[in-house]
Amino acid sequence: MISILRAGDRGHFDHGWLDTNHTFSFGDYHDPRRMGFRSLRVINEDRVRPGEGFGTHGHRDMEILTYVLEGSLAHRDSMGNGSVIVPGDVQYMSAGTGVRHSEFNGSKTEPVHFYQIWILPDETGAAPRYAQKRFDREAREGKPRLVASPSGEEGSLEIRQDARVYAAVARPGETLTQTLAPERHLWVQVLSGELDAGGRKLAAGDGLSASGETALRLTGGAQGGEVLAFDLA
Repeated sequence: MISILRAGDRGHFDHGWLDTNHTFSFGDYHDPRRMGFRSLRVINEDRVRPGEGFGTHGHRDMEILTYVLEGSLAHRDSMGNGSVIVPGDVQYMSAGTGVRHSEFNGSKTEPVHFYQIWILPDETGAAPRYAQKRFDREAREGKPRLVASPSGEEGSLEIRQDARVYAAVARPGETLTQTLAPERHLWVQVLSGELDAGGRKLAAGDGLSASGETALRLTGGAQGGEVLAFDLA
């Protein structure tokens, strides 16, 4: 079974400094029909104005991934980590017993556009941890590139959940194939461009869920398309 959530049907808030879209219930956006998908709890698409950002705040018992599309995002946390996330980087923070962090757009002229994803962990009360890896565009073109997994296989980030996260870029007319084992479930989030999924047109911001399928084929549109795909138990 395949279902599509269109970009325009997400929760949307414009706070001035932050323009945000929520695929699932988050903060002031609550829809009991959209509380997540399997262990995938949050998919937020955020645009932050120059010089603005999220002040220090806390999380616990959540696996958090950040993926920047445009601009750069400065990160600081209570574990002592400080980094700048740019397109091609995937940042991972396991909040565990508790972590405090901030995220800011350090540019005075350019906005930052990024996705933040929360995945429920398979254990609670674990020690917080942090990692960041770069996956160049060339490694993501033409086929799904594993960027996060429970075992850290293929050079991916190791996360605390039976979930495999792939990043992929389809060039115009190019087809990506995402296979799915029995009893697994797939969520695809379109980050940019346009794609065709078996006759279903997908645009930036759209999400697609698939259950009971063996494979999903995505063909890049006139400008190609970029996705994150989540293979979930």
